[in-house]
Amino acid sequence: LDEALDDEYQAWATYDQVISDFGEVAPFRHIREAEARHIAALRTLFARYGLAAPENPWPGQVPRFGSLTEACAAGVAAEVANTALYDRLLAATERPDILGVFRRLQAASQERHLRAFERCAQGFGGSGGYRWGRGGGRWGGA
Repeated sequence: LDEALDDEYQAWATYDQVISDFGEVAPFRHIREAEARHIAALRTLFARYGLAAPENPWPGQVPRFGSLTEACAAGVAAEVANTALYDRLLAATERPDILGVFRRLQAASQERHLRAFERCAQGFGGSGGYRWGRGGGRWGGA
């Protein structure tokens, strides 16, 4: 749970930084909202198991990008890495509630976020082309 939550925190903080740098641009504003829902789902699991959920350590600690195109390309790489993370985490538990949340989060990443960033990196889906990426888990280097 810690690893999943940290990755979602990092994603949220990175999207938030992109929005701070470039304004309320798609797909970042929508995916940042989705990341907030992912965080809430994971924090619910922490509460269910009587665990203290750590706070988000990532604001101000994430990469910054020179352009939206660069940010979107990094987003593609991050969502691919997120899929691999959840593949590993799914193999590490048998708890049905945790498996259900992990599967939903992985599906959102694969089916919605990755596609949005791929379109964005190719210059479709908003005001100009965009790209992006992450440190630690998905973001490789922050």
